[in-house]
Amino acid sequence: MKHIKYLFLPVLMLLFTALSSCENIKNSKYITIGMVDGWAEDVAMTHVAKAILDKQGYYVIIQKASTDMILASMNNEDTDLFMGVWLPYTHAKKLAKFPGLTHLGTNYDNGRIGLVVPEYVTINSIEELNKHKDQFNHRIIGIEKGAGLTTGTDKAIVDYKLDYQQINSSTIAMITELQNAIQRKEWIVVTGWQPHWMFGKMKLKFLDDPKKIYGEAEQIKTYSRKSFAKDHPELAKFFSKLHFDDENMSDLLMKMEQSKNKEATAKEWVEDHAELIQSWLDQN
Repeated sequence: MKHIKYLFLPVLMLLFTALSSCENIKNSKYITIGMVDGWAEDVAMTHVAKAILDKQGYYVIIQKASTDMILASMNNEDTDLFMGVWLPYTHAKKLAKFPGLTHLGTNYDNGRIGLVVPEYVTINSIEELNKHKDQFNHRIIGIEKGAGLTTGTDKAIVDYKLDYQQINSSTIAMITELQNAIQRKEWIVVTGWQPHWMFGKMKLKFLDDPKKIYGEAEQIKTYSRKSFAKDHPELAKFFSKLHFDDENMSDLLMKMEQSKNKEATAKEWVEDHAELIQSWLDQN
């Protein structure tokens, strides 16, 4: 028995060391932020946060994944933060699955989702889509399956009795198809949201949504794993103060869209907005 006990001792020591290392990482300068690649506003805000925290001596790791995977990872205490939670409509059902997550702050107030068309398209409401279904080829060009916007569009097709099919692929594919249609002055309807750089680069409009399938104004929020604020009270304070208005969000999105190096562009943007950044960092 003594020999067996001694054989287990090294294993127990290794396990204790591994657990201690995990705990030290959670309470160290390493910060993990989940990010949905392709969501322009999430990519932009996450890189700005990384640029700021890097400068403060933290080591920020960006983890690219879907919303569902990020929320689940935070719930398991494996990911620290996610800056792309849209409420009270888009992500409400997804968030309800993880009641232990913590709301840190609101990053942006004037979010909107819905169906979007080029300005030259002569209709203004979702209710008019069926009258022009042939011009739109019976298609709504969507983004990734599983996204809150995708689910909302499935509901819109049913509730408005639209003779349309939602075509899902990726955000990049949707934007490419939109740009190509505009070049040819063709009619196209896509799933879209603000803030997004495409509204600054193309002349677009939302279709009115009388049934409020897509809700109304939304806020973009930062959520964290349950114990993050306890482990990093100074960062919880920072994220509670981080906030973009329409002007600086639009400026950031356009610069990031034109950039080939997101990290470098985010660092430049942070340097150019030193007073704003300092107001977020102020712990008073």
